Amino acid sequence: MSKLWTAPENDPRVFGQPVGEKATYREYLDNYRLTIEMKCDGLDAEQLGQRSVPPSTLSLLGLVRHLAQMENQWFQRVLRGRTDAPCLYTHEDDPDWDFGGAVPDPEVVKDAFATWKAEIAKADEWLDTIDEADLGREVMVDGGSHGTRDVLLHVIEEYARHAGHADLLRECIDGRTGQ
Repeated sequence: MSKLWTAPENDPRVFGQPVGEKATYREYLDNYRLTIEMKCDGLDAEQLGQRSVPPSTLSLLGLVRHLAQMENQWFQRVLRGRTDAPCLYTHEDDPDWDFGGAVPDPEVVKDAFATWKAEIAKADEWLDTIDEADLGREVMVDGGSHGTRDVLLHVIEEYARHAGHADLLRECIDGRTGQ
């Protein structure tokens, strides 16, 4: 069995296809989201909840919960201005509840992946409604103003960073690595 995720000719990610700025952002988001999904594929709740190095609470399951929270924060609360949207995976006693609450329980896994997928669908729905001109729109964040494209680039950067974490976590679990 190869230690790579998949043979390069079977890789479902697509690179270099878009035309335009928005399409480029969408391609990167889709590929990073798929990368995270691939790195979690085939693992059970115990493996997904396996923590990295103590005292860190970092796990693949925690990353999925964190990314759901991140999608919600940036796409719903910031870009769509839905400040009444509930904050996901927060707990008043633990500022890192997205990771700390990622216990190896099948129901926690089911909830995390369903929530993440739902947040992705809502984000994609919003992305489908904007055009290139909307990328220059300013949004208010914590009393400051940020450009829509800056927020999109931040989300992509967040996925890129966590895809690297996921690669190392998966390699520790079963030796599999990314391309």
